[in-house]
Amino acid sequence: MRVSDDRYTRDRQRLDLALRLIRHEARTFTIRQWTGLSDDRIRKLYRSYVMNQDARCILRHRGKSPRQAAFFFRNAELNFQGAQLASLFLMYGLLSGTALGLEARYRIGSLESGTLFCQAYEAYLELHAPAGISFEHAWFLLLALARRDELGIFRCGACGGVQLRDLLARRARSCGNCRPAAAGGTGAALQPIIEYVAPC
Repeated sequence: MRVSDDRYTRDRQRLDLALRLIRHEARTFTIRQWTGLSDDRIRKLYRSYVMNQDARCILRHRGKSPRQAAFFFRNAELNFQGAQLASLFLMYGLLSGTALGLEARYRIGSLESGTLFCQAYEAYLELHAPAGISFEHAWFLLLALARRDELGIFRCGACGGVQLRDLLARRARSCGNCRPAAAGGTGAALQPIIEYVAPC
């Protein structure tokens, strides 16, 4: 009896997480990665629980998920929101700081990690209305920070603010707040890249 109860609870958690991801407009592939549900099951969930009630405000996106780090450097506001989201990933335990840099603490396919990721993104949505970063871009940001090959975090030497950094860029730039001062020749030098920002 305990085995069947545990299996029921796990299945229920899987479906609940899938519905939560659908409401964040995650792509089918992303939902499948986090829940292990088949594409057909995900489509049926959407038709049964979302399509009739929330279809006007919840879209189903097709095609590949976002995979361009340049998105977070389009303007200072997106860079700022990306840095806040990265800080939330640290606070929710999806990433941690080590001597070598950021390290992934999530497991793809883990219902617990999927739930934490949703909570971090929902906390970000509370801070920004309307939000500039979609759920799929947030998922890419987490992956890119964990890989440590495209994106990192740095602290501005002038204001101490945390910013995303393009690790492939030739030289570090000051943050959006300090760039005008730096252009006038009075901006402070950047501190070295940091890979972990302790939550306040």
